[in-house]
Amino acid sequence: MDFLLSCWRLLSLWCLTGFLFFHGYCYSQQVPNYTFVHEARGAPPVSYYDYIIIGGGTAGCPLAATLSRDFDVLLIERGGSPYGDQNITNLASFGNSLADTSPASASQRFISEDGVINARGRVLGGGSCLNAGFYTRASPKYVADEGWDGALVNASYEWVERAVAFEPRMRQWQSAVRNGLVEAGVVPNNGFTYDHVYGTKVGGSIFDRNGHRHTAADLLRYANPKRLTVLLHATLHQILFTTNKGKPRPKANGVVFQDSAGVRHRAYLKSGSENEIILSAGALGSPQILMLNGIGPAQHLRSLGIHVLLHQPMVGQGMSDNSMNAIYVPSPIPVENSLVQVVGITRFGSFIEAISGTNFLTSATGTVVRDFGMFSPQTGQLSIVPPKQRTPEAIARAVEMMRNLDDDAFQGGFLVEKIIGPLSKGHLELRNRDPAENPSVTFNYFAEPEDLRRCVEGIRMIERVIESRAFSRFRFPFISVGELKNLTVNFPVNLRPRNGNDSTSLEQYCKDTVMTIWHYHGGCQVGRVVDKEYRVIGVDALRVVDGSTFNYSPGTNPQATVMMLGRYVGMKIRNARIGG
Repeated sequence: MDFLLSCWRLLSLWCLTGFLFFHGYCYSQQVPNYTFVHEARGAPPVSYYDYIIIGGGTAGCPLAATLSRDFDVLLIERGGSPYGDQNITNLASFGNSLADTSPASASQRFISEDGVINARGRVLGGGSCLNAGFYTRASPKYVADEGWDGALVNASYEWVERAVAFEPRMRQWQSAVRNGLVEAGVVPNNGFTYDHVYGTKVGGSIFDRNGHRHTAADLLRYANPKRLTVLLHATLHQILFTTNKGKPRPKANGVVFQDSAGVRHRAYLKSGSENEIILSAGALGSPQILMLNGIGPAQHLRSLGIHVLLHQPMVGQGMSDNSMNAIYVPSPIPVENSLVQVVGITRFGSFIEAISGTNFLTSATGTVVRDFGMFSPQTGQLSIVPPKQRTPEAIARAVEMMRNLDDDAFQGGFLVEKIIGPLSKGHLELRNRDPAENPSVTFNYFAEPEDLRRCVEGIRMIERVIESRAFSRFRFPFISVGELKNLTVNFPVNLRPRNGNDSTSLEQYCKDTVMTIWHYHGGCQVGRVVDKEYRVIGVDALRVVDGSTFNYSPGTNPQATVMMLGRYVGMKIRNARIGG
């Protein structure tokens, strides 16, 4: 009972938002010599380009690199550089950026109206600088449903993989999860592959074997340095449009952006009918930018005093977030520090993944810290404490409680399930006219019964893995699966109302323990806001290329496909203009 109490107290302190914080590795990083990357403060008052890309994230970086081979490109990014930031580059520090709520953080936290804490990237490289690193392609069916050119898709994936994808080093705990999935019936064992195939597989990772993260920013190495300009800490203020006589459709022709000193600069498209502005600001940023610039639901825009350029009611609609639920399993023996390496791709619509950590007591420098990064009370995410009571004193008390926990409570891991799709949809609205503020977003987790059914089946599969012979050495035999669920359900992972412990109802367990896995998408979907070439419907010279265009999340983890999409669309544009 003392051990179970220690575990429960530990879980109550690992506060909100997602995975674990891993210590034990510390690696230096070779900073690339990007001569084209500059602070926006040094930008000229006025400049001209063939393409202006707004957002240097997971799609924006490969898109800019591709287009710069043949055109003059400006890429503006509201955040800074990931290089030299150990919280981004080292696996040892995974979670620190997500736990950092300062204005300079690479992560900008937001809380959905559903009460689930989430994050968006604010750094060159975007979400690829913050995530758990798993790299896996979309299924052939997904590619076909999107109407993509399969050969170009494969070539684009390979282009990405040469720079940022690696085969992970499998150790004991992840191997036990893999073998437990196979034993539980998630077959066949497909070994290592980037491909999306039913069964159990080892996927790729953007962390190399030295524990060093590679991000979408690394894809800028493919750029033509003479034709690309990347500006950091450049916040978009306005997209400029013209309306010609006899042609009522507005046409984008420039942008106004603000540097870190508050000075505004203008960048215009060069003359040429095919030059364009491209939004790659992510599933929150791109619909937010369209609305702030008068493209969206007219009544909502007018309520905020925004001039309506184009009534487009579908902007901000179709927002989805693939729910994640987990069971925490304390281990009687040390386990390796690992992020997602194995996935079970089931036929009932759920993906099973796992993460683990062993030495949470010691930092990468050897200092005893007992700091859990994104789960730390230092993050201020004490969800069981009302927001006004999340004071420095309350956080200090929680940190002191953590220091007094038994060491045995600090080793173990999470088995997690993510539902496919999802079918449940929500919406995004502006809170105000400040481009630096988060919009309001509702995902409506489990609004569709099929999503809840898939979660329940995923939790049942996790139970079978935990009870498998392959996984037996990594669990205490005297703690039942029901007790593990009761431990986890008390973990303050969100701000949603609780219904108490109910390990007999998996439906309620899914609702009570729902978290994000940061795979949210929608808001500028193909066929609703953009056409199949990602051009904004009703406006000329404006596209959206990022996860906001997805109707469903691709594969088990979307980052590979988002990076691929940047390369893919860049090549499509290039081939249309100058030939393949």
